[in-house]
Amino acid sequence: MNGVHCSTWPSGSIVSDCDLDRQSPKGSQHSQPRSSQDDANQSAIVLTCADFDDSSSSPWDSCRELRTRVQTKNESMKFIHFGNDWFAENRTSSHHIAKRIGTRYPMLYVEVPGLKKPSASTRDLRKIVEKLRLTFQPPQLVAPHFWRMTLPQMPLRRFAFIRNGNRILSRFLMRRAIRSLDFKDAIAWFHVPHPGFLAKQLGEKLTVFYCIDDYSRLPEVDEIAVQDMDDTLTATADIVFTCNKTLMETHSRHNANVHLSPHGVEFEMFALSASPTMEIPEEAKELRRPVIGWWGVLDLRVDISILEHVAVARPNWTILLIGRTAVNVAALSRLANVVLVGTKPYTDLPKWAKAIDVCILPYTQSAWTERSSPLKVREYLAAGKPIVATPFPEAEMFGSLVQVVADGPGFVCAIEEALATDTPERISLRQKAVRSNTWETVVDNVLEKLEAELRARRGK
Repeated sequence: MNGVHCSTWPSGSIVSDCDLDRQSPKGSQHSQPRSSQDDANQSAIVLTCADFDDSSSSPWDSCRELRTRVQTKNESMKFIHFGNDWFAENRTSSHHIAKRIGTRYPMLYVEVPGLKKPSASTRDLRKIVEKLRLTFQPPQLVAPHFWRMTLPQMPLRRFAFIRNGNRILSRFLMRRAIRSLDFKDAIAWFHVPHPGFLAKQLGEKLTVFYCIDDYSRLPEVDEIAVQDMDDTLTATADIVFTCNKTLMETHSRHNANVHLSPHGVEFEMFALSASPTMEIPEEAKELRRPVIGWWGVLDLRVDISILEHVAVARPNWTILLIGRTAVNVAALSRLANVVLVGTKPYTDLPKWAKAIDVCILPYTQSAWTERSSPLKVREYLAAGKPIVATPFPEAEMFGSLVQVVADGPGFVCAIEEALATDTPERISLRQKAVRSNTWETVVDNVLEKLEAELRARRGK
């Protein structure tokens, strides 16, 4: 094989397509041309170690051989990144950051399902089966020097035998992957707390906890167990990053080396929604204006009563909801002016933003809200859209650029004001507020701190 050439990360998913300077193995799925339906289903070509060495006695044996063949840009740091499901419907900071670090340094991305308790839904059951199938497979090459593997965790952590089972299996799988890919002396990066028992167990030269949420307050988690995991990982890590000041304060109680790292935004992508040449999706062209919009997961954190109030109070408005629904929205969906379009590709969001007149953030008031940093705030601003939100620090920090109100009637009044007063100048001000807050800048700042930390350790 002469090399692995991967295109840019595609529109339908975070993972990239790879073309190889070789013939695909006979009978391999990679020898078949991809269809548009494949793209829609996010079934991008993913390569395992076995695809590169047909003579190998074991797929794991060929990982080291493939590792030596893949051209790497910089071997001064290698990363083992524990994060969210790589193919999750929504893009999180875990994806954005790992993607960008992975273009500069060798990356083993470890998706770790199991923070939340699974439901009996078809979606969750299908996901469990798929993740169990991937558990014992070798890491997959999804981009140049970027590998992905799955490390599921049983969420029933109140049972000691479950906790012990998670530890034993996880250590075995991780150490095997590290040996096969020669990822010794890497930086272990934890974007989620539940695999934190692996901190300082993998021979890493630096342990990072990048905290972007009050995980114990998320819906459907074991609050006490998750808070204990968060506290323990914070105390164990060599360096901790938090995405907002509230989380920085709480984590500084357990670790003196805590740094603020606010979220970034795909500014150039979302700013396209303000371009006159950007077309709105076909599904949105017939919607009655004005369109009041939201994108993200509709779960217990969203105040459905506010959405219902706005829809009933203004039947001539269209309430456009983009994303997966994880709560009962039967009553909401029966309202004639509410349109739920389901999950859409991340890179199509600027097109949908173009169709929206006012963006909303109707969160419930809770301990989670006080410590949350939704990516949507900066995405809405980058798109230049007026924003109406319930009170939480991340919305309030942008001052007059985000109208903050507490209830349904307040939303109606604030939306009406936004519709009546929006101007090109206001659009420009919103975009200017986040223009420099790109994910590239976030990664630059974090890597600079990690390099300084490593230099300080070498100097001791």
